[in-house]
Amino acid sequence: MVVVVSTREDLTDPEVFAEEERLVQRAVEKRRREFLTGRACARQALRRLGVASVAIPIGERGEPLWPGGLVGSITHCTGYRACAAAWSNDVLSVGIDAEVNEPLPAGVLSQVAFGREIRMVAQRDAGVCLDRLLFSAKEAVYKAWFPLTKRWLGFEDVDLSVDVASGAFHARLLVPGPVVNGERLTEFHGCWGVQAGIVAAATVVLP
Repeated sequence: MVVVVSTREDLTDPEVFAEEERLVQRAVEKRRREFLTGRACARQALRRLGVASVAIPIGERGEPLWPGGLVGSITHCTGYRACAAAWSNDVLSVGIDAEVNEPLPAGVLSQVAFGREIRMVAQRDAGVCLDRLLFSAKEAVYKAWFPLTKRWLGFEDVDLSVDVASGAFHARLLVPGPVVNGERLTEFHGCWGVQAGIVAAATVVLP
């Protein structure tokens, strides 16, 4: 079971930990609110899993560091914050990402899309900006990848295809993946959706 908590408003968490406050004490107010609201969502998710409130610091790549036996992912963008969390005996890794549903800034697409992906995002769809969806899905894949490997995964290291009709995506790894249950992981499968100006993507790796 994966527990998801999301909000479109900044939350005031009475249990903000000093360790977390220090991480954003020099950040601009927008970044501070996003970060602390994301942690508030995370603690709500953990409570639903029966876990007492704890600080959730960051690791070497800025990833959330979860209590033992838990996995999770946090995302935040303008107008949306969310966390997904689960017990590691149910889910090996989870990645979520949310973005404002608007075209990528100039110059970013060339760093994100490659080969047939460029043709894919050039198609028009009335409901979603495909270039932003591509970015979001690859971010979700990276967030699920890193806890399993502790290695960087570039946008160019994933070949991603999107099924607009079903709300699914498929990410083929172009670099060696981690070994899971005795077999090397070669791909991630996930889902995506768009609502009220936000596009979000998610993927999980099962035991």
